[in-house]
Amino acid sequence: MIEIKGLSKSFGDLTAVNDINLSVPKGEFFVILGPNAAGKTTTIKVMAGLMKPTSGSVHVCGYNIESEPLKARKRMAYLPDFPFLYDKLTPIEFFRFTGQLFGMSESHIQNESDSLSDRFSLGEFLSNPIESLSHGTKQRVAIVSALMHAPEVFVLDEPMVGLDPHHARILKDILRERANQGMTVFVSTHQLSVAEEMADRIGIMNQGKIVAVGSHSELQAANHDNKLESIFLSLTLKTDGRN
Repeated sequence: MIEIKGLSKSFGDLTAVNDINLSVPKGEFFVILGPNAAGKTTTIKVMAGLMKPTSGSVHVCGYNIESEPLKARKRMAYLPDFPFLYDKLTPIEFFRFTGQLFGMSESHIQNESDSLSDRFSLGEFLSNPIESLSHGTKQRVAIVSALMHAPEVFVLDEPMVGLDPHHARILKDILRERANQGMTVFVSTHQLSVAEEMADRIGIMNQGKIVAVGSHSELQAANHDNKLESIFLSLTLKTDGRN
């Protein structure tokens, strides 16, 4: 579902992503970990079609995100850590707008937005302008909007930011449910607990490179350590001073 081949992205003399290769199959829950400036968000922005790679390619559901962006984006959803929403719209209006972009019927939009809004406790906020909502409530609106069209691939960058423990649990449950149904989930996070609890496989990124990939048990065996925290620290200890 996601194929990354020889991907590099440079900004002048800075190489943020350095020749990475990664394959994430259908239905896998993949979590990428890394320190600040490891290259995670840059990789995700290239995956989402928001940046052009310096070299290499990203395919989503078989489509090259650079040469066939509409076909790739139609099959995916992207949730940044601080999503952009149209603040003057209400959540209901925003859901309708998003659903129409993906060619959903009015009845389908209504059914999906109602079901997801109920799970994320959005009922009392649906008719309020988005600009009046708290950061956490806006995050829940963005999540519902992203899930409505049942994407084949869901890419999330620090999705738990702003969510209280209750709604973070709901998001994790929904992502696990959807992955079990065949949706590919790609999550970037600093929360090691999310990787330990949710991931089918974990990638660790440092200084623009993926330095380890595997299931939790595979990483433990390869690094002779039972704790993900110590594995992470040992693989990312060296730094080039980037913030």
